[in-house]
Amino acid sequence: MRYNDLWRELAAIYGENEAKAVCRTVLDDLFGMSLTDIVCGGVESLSSADTQVLSCAMTRLKEGEPVQYVTGKAPFAGRIFGVAPGVLIPRPETEQLCDIVAGLTAALPHPAILDIGTGSGCIACTLALDDESREVSAWDISDKALGIARDNAERLGARVNFVKQDALNAPHDTDRWDAIVSNPPYICGRERSGMHSNVLDHEPHLALFVPDDDPLLFYRAIAGYGCHALRPGGWLCFEINALYANEMETMLGDMGYRDIKTIKDIYGKNRNTICRK
Repeated sequence: MRYNDLWRELAAIYGENEAKAVCRTVLDDLFGMSLTDIVCGGVESLSSADTQVLSCAMTRLKEGEPVQYVTGKAPFAGRIFGVAPGVLIPRPETEQLCDIVAGLTAALPHPAILDIGTGSGCIACTLALDDESREVSAWDISDKALGIARDNAERLGARVNFVKQDALNAPHDTDRWDAIVSNPPYICGRERSGMHSNVLDHEPHLALFVPDDDPLLFYRAIAGYGCHALRPGGWLCFEINALYANEMETMLGDMGYRDIKTIKDIYGKNRNTICRK
């Protein structure tokens, strides 16, 4: 088994450059193998047991499974988070949401922040680790996601209060949070044709999709909760579906929120919407 053979097996799925990058990620994450190690014959020098592990990993990759699930690791905001099938893989673009929340709450001595739909816990843990004065809580309806999020928090040393809670049936809290942050499901079924098969076939649909006739389902529920659960002046911060940015701003305005703003990402795409109680 050689490195060139490995990436060529994946080239039909990923293309040459990405196939090489995927193989290097697997070799690094599973065996601590650097590019120098690879060039010097590290793959050929693997033990029979490690060769079997690599063979199993390659089989999963050839079936279209995301490399993050195969290695059990995903980078986010300078840290490595554990991931597994059943939890959404953290995306680099979501790091911007953490930066936004941090900036909006920077002047508060001990801001209380809630992350709704925490998944792997990447947002909640990042906010808690970047400033230990923050009091961070996180909700998810999935027991599997909560288990992974708790494992990440424990391994990284993040103080986060995780709670099993359905965002569509939130409690009637009053003046509890300085900021609520969420990257909820926001992809409509009709958008599936434009998605990569490794996402459709492997990532949890519970964390991805909303009904075609109600694309703002989770945003409306979370914003409704925020109307009474946010403290006066508290912030609501969403990652959004760019297709519905205008509808999002209109809905938040109709619900009484102020200082509504949609923020573009580095690619010029509408990525996050913020507003204030």
